[in-house]
Amino acid sequence: MIGKRLLMLGTAAMTATVLGCSNQGGGGTGDAGKSPEAVKPPEPVVLNILAPESYFPGTDFQTLLAEPVKKKYPHITLEKVTGSLLDILAAREPLDFWVSYNGELSNHLDKGIYLDLIPLARKHNFDLNRFDQGALNVIKQYSDKGELFALPYAENVVGLYYNKDIFDKFGVAYPKDGMTWDEAIELAGKVSRQDGGVTYYGLQSTALSLIAQLSLPYIDYKTEAVLVNSEPYKKAFELGKRIVSIPNNPYLGTYQTMYDQFMKHKTVAMLAPQGNLFSMLKGVPELNWDVVQKPFYQELPGISGWYNLHLLIPTKMSKHPDDLMRVMEVLFSDEVQTGMVRKTARKSTLSDPKYIQMFGADMPELKGKNVTGIFKGKSGPAPQLSRHFSKATSLMDAEFTKVAKGQTDVNTALRDLEDQIRQYIASQDHPKK
Repeated sequence: MIGKRLLMLGTAAMTATVLGCSNQGGGGTGDAGKSPEAVKPPEPVVLNILAPESYFPGTDFQTLLAEPVKKKYPHITLEKVTGSLLDILAAREPLDFWVSYNGELSNHLDKGIYLDLIPLARKHNFDLNRFDQGALNVIKQYSDKGELFALPYAENVVGLYYNKDIFDKFGVAYPKDGMTWDEAIELAGKVSRQDGGVTYYGLQSTALSLIAQLSLPYIDYKTEAVLVNSEPYKKAFELGKRIVSIPNNPYLGTYQTMYDQFMKHKTVAMLAPQGNLFSMLKGVPELNWDVVQKPFYQELPGISGWYNLHLLIPTKMSKHPDDLMRVMEVLFSDEVQTGMVRKTARKSTLSDPKYIQMFGADMPELKGKNVTGIFKGKSGPAPQLSRHFSKATSLMDAEFTKVAKGQTDVNTALRDLEDQIRQYIASQDHPKK
């Protein structure tokens, strides 16, 4: 649930514009060099993709995948399937791709469904050097042999969103790029107020948002040792406690409550979520908002979080590996990536800086916003996330809530969290990783 929730925040605005595609930079997968008589028309194929709405909402599946693939390769039809991956595997239903994020990769290593893309990329002259190599390394670390099990088509972006009207109301200067958490907390104290019977919350964030900036795994990936009762976690919890200890700034608890107070009730001055809010903000045009770089720990200047990647993952069950590569060629063509970045405000994982410069350029609701500020922050290393990541996150949320409400202290919360995660791991009987 946590992975889905995070990535729902990372989903951008949907678009109904049909994107064309080209072969620019994607590598040659056709029959170049052969005479027309030697080229046999390919047989029609249907490729099934498990693509949850949280990753491809509305028409995005058609405009970013199905239609441009059909235009470039008329013999390929992409069909979106629904349901859970485990149910599809148990029923032995055909599946060629599924879409998820890097935190899910460890959950299915024991099922033998992953396909190494490196030989296919070499065969089809698909240039992997075009990608942010840090993003590819996040995926490779889930293989002991350096295999590449997926390609990241987008990276979630994070920032500090703020309500300009609240700052104007109290005559306080707006947030700026390059703030430390100490500076953000000081600024929040100036706008956390009771006024006219309304509480204005200066700053809200989540424990996971603070933990991700330190690249902290709850559990050692290989040994399954629990790591939370440690100084780095104490640092994150204590920062969270400082934030909610600002007068008139109690912890709002859930993501949904924070978003409602920021967007619907307009009582949160600054919000630092672990996700991209642009698609949600499209629905509240009356909110006078802007965004800056996410505040950072002083000892980790510029680090906004860890790599949170949206992945297109091919499967070994597919009977059409060459067509899998053709689909990825189209998705990562310059034309489709350009359309994705400009029209849906997803951050491309291709390393060419032009994709950052054109981010959200065709979205009217982002006009005049400081969206480039979020790119001043950098992604720290993404640790190998255990198969128990989602459950451990929910347990961590509960313990942090106790700290935020003054029901326990940080040291006790982390000891209790360590015990709870250990007990959960012991209750699981499937293979490690």
